[in-house]
Amino acid sequence: MLHTLHRWPERNIQLLENEPESRRDPRTRPQANDQQGSSTQRQRQKHRFRPGTVALREIRQYQKTWRPLIPAASFIRCVRMITQEFSQEVSRWTAEALVAIQEAAEDFLVHLFEDGMLCAIHAKRVTLKTLTKFSFLCRIHKN
Repeated sequence: MLHTLHRWPERNIQLLENEPESRRDPRTRPQANDQQGSSTQRQRQKHRFRPGTVALREIRQYQKTWRPLIPAASFIRCVRMITQEFSQEVSRWTAEALVAIQEAAEDFLVHLFEDGMLCAIHAKRVTLKTLTKFSFLCRIHKN
């Protein structure tokens, strides 16, 4: 009989094949309809969580963190592109100003999505709709 069962079924099959016939457990033998020696042994199904479980876990994780959600380098690049488009005179930003702009932008987006979810729940929907609804949310958010 096999003394230690490994987590991976392929390793268990290899150990069973190397053991003498007298020590094999009949419950762990490969079945007759399976092809012996082939790599298409019975695969373990990947564990899947129920829908919404992972999303709720991510929400809790992001609510606990204080780090910015948008990567700093791409946000700074975007701020500099917008600044160049609107003003040729302003070309330098202090680090504190960029962090303040990023926090304000993330706060605005988070509240925008919160309002969007409240509107979706009010309309008896689960998901947010397309960008046409965001213009409506921006109008609501200004008030």
